[in-house]
Amino acid sequence: MSSLTFPILKLLADGKFHSGEAIAKHFNVSRASVWNSLQHAEQLGIEVFPVRGRGYKLPHALTLLEEQAVFDALSKHGQIFKLEIHDQLASTNTYLMQKAGLAQAHGTCVAAHLQTQGRGRRGRSWQAGLGASLTFSLLWRFQCGAATLSGLSLAIGVALMRALHALGIQQAQLKWPNDILINREKLAGILIELQGDMDGPSTAVIGIGINLRLPDSIKNQIEQPTTDLTNASTHPINPNTLLGELLKHLAEVLVQFEQNGLANLRNEWMQHHAYHLQNVRMLMPDGREMCGVVQGISEDGTLLVQTEHGLQRFVSGEISLRSV
Repeated sequence: MSSLTFPILKLLADGKFHSGEAIAKHFNVSRASVWNSLQHAEQLGIEVFPVRGRGYKLPHALTLLEEQAVFDALSKHGQIFKLEIHDQLASTNTYLMQKAGLAQAHGTCVAAHLQTQGRGRRGRSWQAGLGASLTFSLLWRFQCGAATLSGLSLAIGVALMRALHALGIQQAQLKWPNDILINREKLAGILIELQGDMDGPSTAVIGIGINLRLPDSIKNQIEQPTTDLTNASTHPINPNTLLGELLKHLAEVLVQFEQNGLANLRNEWMQHHAYHLQNVRMLMPDGREMCGVVQGISEDGTLLVQTEHGLQRFVSGEISLRSV
């Protein structure tokens, strides 16, 4: 990718037309260099409108992440985190997992304006474009072993709910084990990867993706109903404020989780579960289906479902949950 691509995109983030001549003058390069750089942007799936006589513009204005703006939103919690903002990464989770064993600082948060190979649960891809999603990963070190972290994704869900409610997104709900929904459409997802001993110190890389403004070109690639914050909120949500609010609540919940597990978070999680006490279908790895009524979650995060065979427990890595 051209080293000029993202600097030019940041100039175009105001959503206005900028002539090729003005852009070239701003960066002290040729107009051909500008054209080549924007060709690279299109190869990354970023839509840029060229109009003869007017120049180039993005489909709409973007607010990009800025380190100081995120720390301003974090306020007193800022000292907990080390923040890295990248223009482009294949995957923020992969990036941090590669660094997790290299004495990477506890509380490191890596965010990317554009994630080209984002990953979701069970090997699915996370579709994202410039300005379409907030994608970031957080490295958090635990003194407890990985065996005690089975309910971590549910604790993260509670943190996300608190942050979204603080920003006025009251209609957000949880879907076991790691999705955020609005009106049964997916708004956000969580992907957690672990390193370390089962009984000793362990490290979690917590990946989160939240849809900000999904264009139809991305929605058409997603195999389930989706929504975004642009549709869910009555007012624009600044991604810097969003990231700061999310990290603030993540820090509080993660400390609570390490001390007490899901014990103090379990009821709060169930209050927000979109399928609590509702009929669901459980899709098994071998293709079988099982129906039942969701009764809640256990203290280790397994889902409790009343079926024709009695109360059964389901582990997140084994099944997919669907409404009836």
